[in-house]
Amino acid sequence: MKLSSFGQKFTADSGITSLMDDLGNALASGDDMIMMGGGNPGHVPEIQQRVQQILSDMSRSEDDVRRVVGIYDPPQGEKQFIASLAELLNEEYDWGLKPENIALTNGSQAAFFMLFNMFGGSYDGGQHKHILLPLAPEYIGYADAGIEPGLFRAVQPDISFTDAHEFKYRVDFNAVEVTSETGAICVSRPTNPTGNVITDDELNRLEALARQHDIPLIVDGAYGTPFPSLLFVDATPHWNDQIILCLSLSKLGLPAARTGIVIASEPVIKALSSINAIMNLATGSFGAMVADPLVKSGEILSLSREVVCPFYKAKMERAVSVFKDAMGEESCRWYVHKPEGAMFLWLWFPDLPITSLELYQRLKARGVLVVSGHYFFPGLPEDGWKHRHQCLRVTYSQDDDRVAEGLRIIADEVKSLTA
Repeated sequence: MKLSSFGQKFTADSGITSLMDDLGNALASGDDMIMMGGGNPGHVPEIQQRVQQILSDMSRSEDDVRRVVGIYDPPQGEKQFIASLAELLNEEYDWGLKPENIALTNGSQAAFFMLFNMFGGSYDGGQHKHILLPLAPEYIGYADAGIEPGLFRAVQPDISFTDAHEFKYRVDFNAVEVTSETGAICVSRPTNPTGNVITDDELNRLEALARQHDIPLIVDGAYGTPFPSLLFVDATPHWNDQIILCLSLSKLGLPAARTGIVIASEPVIKALSSINAIMNLATGSFGAMVADPLVKSGEILSLSREVVCPFYKAKMERAVSVFKDAMGEESCRWYVHKPEGAMFLWLWFPDLPITSLELYQRLKARGVLVVSGHYFFPGLPEDGWKHRHQCLRVTYSQDDDRVAEGLRIIADEVKSLTA
């Protein structure tokens, strides 16, 4: 079978494909694999009960059933949900949103594919623009989202040590360079894979750079504020027409609904809606209709802050405690990125005698599925920084006992390799 350049690119091996294949095959096989690789959210009882109640109410309404399964939404997305969300965010933050500032996509991954290729790639006159990632490592799903090669430029971070076995990445503004070939700046907050939360000051400085060069600042808030608020440090919700804020219903507890939310200036939303129509005809209604009662009542904010965030913070604290006990003080050098949000631990082993990919394979053989850290550095040269091959991403969102068992196996494997 002969494929076009597009076909070859999107059928080649990629980090996100490998990750999803591993997850799907492990689940389908029924093997007793400890699933610490993917970003599937945990099952929060209060959220599931509330969703079940909403679904029950919807099933008794002939009009709701008709809307959720029998009508195409416009390319911008389900209008009632969009209007409700604009009203809620204006009441809460006074952002001055109109429905024309919000579009829905079939998941955040689709949103980033469209946005990255809207602002990065070939322009009239032969110019090629990139997407600037000011703080590597970044999300594995970005890496292969460009239709054209060379879409990303990333910046190696400053590393500061915040405890004996804890560190934090910070934006190295001395190395951040915005040029005429930069189409947009993108940062996730909190960051998948590390759990890092860039500070309000860092975000403001990035916005100022974007404004100075008249390019958008794309903020990936899939784990962040205003919802689902998987944040363990203070982070101010922020939006204006320089910012493209991307949110999701997945980490609130609706991953299968595949509902991404983009908040941006009207021209961006209009363009995104046009691409939506060509790629998808329409977005799915299900997620928007399930979430609409939560938005109208404001519960989406209170549940995020009072239920979802404490749920993950407690799981994070248990996971960190288990891993510290398992590694001990007398073993090799090891560090955990300061867990400020999301649902991951980012583990760094500077003395690792093998690559993180080889460590991933050894752990998989022992029944623990993690993700090799080398996948999370799109836009940085393949060689030149050993750090990218010394890290693992693990999720602590699943059953606490299984997570603890997996962390102990990771510790045992690393200590055996570095002894």
